[in-house]
Amino acid sequence: MAPRKTSPPAAASSPGDAVARLVHLLDLERLELNLFRGVSPKGGWGRVYGGQVLAQAISAAYRTVDGPRRLHSLHAYFLLAGSPTDPIVYEVERLRDGGSFTTRRVTAIQAGRPIFATIGSFHEDEPGFAHTSPMPAVPPPEDVAPIGEVFARAGALVPDTMRAYYAQERPIDIRLIETERYFGATGLIPRQHMWLKARARLPDDPGLHAAILAYASDFVLLDTALIPHGKLMFDAGMQLASLDHALWLHAPLRVDEWLLYILDSPVAGGGRGFARGSFYTREGVLVASVTQEGLMRARTTAFLIK
Repeated sequence: MAPRKTSPPAAASSPGDAVARLVHLLDLERLELNLFRGVSPKGGWGRVYGGQVLAQAISAAYRTVDGPRRLHSLHAYFLLAGSPTDPIVYEVERLRDGGSFTTRRVTAIQAGRPIFATIGSFHEDEPGFAHTSPMPAVPPPEDVAPIGEVFARAGALVPDTMRAYYAQERPIDIRLIETERYFGATGLIPRQHMWLKARARLPDDPGLHAAILAYASDFVLLDTALIPHGKLMFDAGMQLASLDHALWLHAPLRVDEWLLYILDSPVAGGGRGFARGSFYTREGVLVASVTQEGLMRARTTAFLIK
């Protein structure tokens, strides 16, 4: 990712402002050759959003990769909840600079403790055998309501905190295709489809697009595992937390163009949920895949937050 020196825009009042704030969030301060510092937006849930740490770690890694190599896979663990009031230092280890691949380990540190660790691999584009699974037939994004409108119509059926969260001007336009769960439907399978894209044009920077895709991939991934249980991630008493996250980028992509995000959860149990997702372009090309396991508890007096 090419270094940029940007100033934070004022409080977001338009889609462009919201996107500019996200781009600034990923424009890390370089402290040393392999050390970078990031900050968190004000407000939120009282802890750092996992997708933010993923995206900032990708930004840090890209700043140490020479040439046209692109991130093609990333495997991450969330170790501790981060505080949104303190900066996060990202330490990059240059594990390998080979003839075809570059490998980086990134550790996110806050208050002297690692809160997140990931290894990412970068590969220069090259020709080869290619195929892709077909994209399912779904309504186009123009025929699907934005997520904020869905929750506004749902009214008291969704928690006030959830409705207020998505009523804010956000950098990613999310359009849920299946909305029955927000209107009282039960017995649903753990699968959902949605369109998403950044709400303003972005620079032609592969590292920035990869980072924002990682940021967006964490929005509702684990939430998919709640669908058959009739729960929402904002429900009182629910404790959700990402434990690990894996991302594969199969082809160049742009997150300022519509992507179809297909999610499902094949299994949950033992206080953990597992979910996976696929990103398709409008033209039907599978460009990224993601998996995540996370903590999924209905909190009671028998469980303490750990």
